Amino acid sequence: MKAADRFIVITGGPGSGKSTLIDALRAEGFTAMPEGGRVIIQQQVVIGGTALPWADRRAFADLMLSWDLRSYQEAEAGTGLALFDRGVPDVVGYLDLCGLPVPPHVLRAAEHYRYRSPVFIAPPWPEIFTRDTERKQSPAEAEATYRAMVGTYSRLGYELLELPRAPVTERVAFVKAHLPRDHEGPE
Repeated sequence: MKAADRFIVITGGPGSGKSTLIDALRAEGFTAMPEGGRVIIQQQVVIGGTALPWADRRAFADLMLSWDLRSYQEAEAGTGLALFDRGVPDVVGYLDLCGLPVPPHVLRAAEHYRYRSPVFIAPPWPEIFTRDTERKQSPAEAEATYRAMVGTYSRLGYELLELPRAPVTERVAFVKAHLPRDHEGPE
């Protein structure tokens, strides 16, 4: 099985339960690559950097792309399924959402570093949405992010599979039911 067939993306807007779902799948033994955005924000705040979504969105996108490419490369070293909390196409969607041009190298990265289709997408879920020090978006911005990811992944030829708005145990079962038959469980 080639790498792209082993790489499962879970995307969507902020505050829609993606990371909680991935943490639950990791607890069951799945390999999971963490989202870069939150870590990048934390690091930038600590060092007084400006590569933040509220300061320099282009620099933030560059760091996210670098993170995602490193995660992809790290996952290539494995042999089993790898779950991704967002993928390279999310950087394209983020730039579109911000009204910034997508540089050719970012689009090439999204076209070259492929993931398994369908991609799981978490719909907006206002009942669980919360803000914190890294998540400053409003529910409306979370909805816009979701729509941007739907558009981006669709344009890049991915089928999307919407996650149910359900308890995490049901979401875990849903994801596991849609994994490749030859890799139904953790490595």
